[in-house]
Amino acid sequence: MDNTQILQNPYQKGKIILVDKPVNWTSFDVVNKIRLTITHAFKQKKIKVGHAGTLDPLATGLVIICTGKATKKIADLSLMTKEYTGTFVLGATTPSFDLEKEIDRTYPYDFITDEMIYRAAASFLGAQEQIPPVYSAIQIDGKRAYNYAREGEKVEMKSRPVVIHEFEILAIRLPEVDFRVNVSKGTYIRSLARDFGLALNSGAYLTNLRRTRIGDFRVEDAFSLENIQTKIREDAMSFPSQKKE
Repeated sequence: MDNTQILQNPYQKGKIILVDKPVNWTSFDVVNKIRLTITHAFKQKKIKVGHAGTLDPLATGLVIICTGKATKKIADLSLMTKEYTGTFVLGATTPSFDLEKEIDRTYPYDFITDEMIYRAAASFLGAQEQIPPVYSAIQIDGKRAYNYAREGEKVEMKSRPVVIHEFEILAIRLPEVDFRVNVSKGTYIRSLARDFGLALNSGAYLTNLRRTRIGDFRVEDAFSLENIQTKIREDAMSFPSQKKE
């Protein structure tokens, strides 16, 4: 393939792709799968592919993938607010604040009323400082925080400013609480689970999480991984040859 054809490749020119990430996939897994699919389908060696906001492996939902020249938009796309739905379980904690690690402590929760839960949710609205989970991809001295945690090394996680724009309680069936939140860039919903439990004088951890919106982009408009791979291959099949005479 010559340079003329590469430049006219629609993914090299730049596309924004919405993907509904499945559980147990990292955001980097999705990026790599799409990059490999494009390079194989269009028979080219290199193409830039990146994502606008990491989603935890145990979470599902919207990931924005940018290709080619559209990767220049990643910084701006990453700044957009994000909406999630999910479930907290009260009365227990885990080191990772979710299901990645086993329960390490249990607490009473039978004293918690619906009114207390609604009041706790309202208390998180607005700007605040949040401490990220140690089991996260945050870089500390050139090393991922989760690597320190998995090696048993203690690290100090510094708080960061976040904004909780909306915090809606969708259902209460103790010990489970279903919720919907709209938050700023950099907000960890796992940390919100930890803090929610503390606010109720109990414990809490996250059992499921789905990202439903990033800015005006919605998960309802996203491709499954299988469907976006099919779309890329179809685009390659219909891509006209641009070989020089």
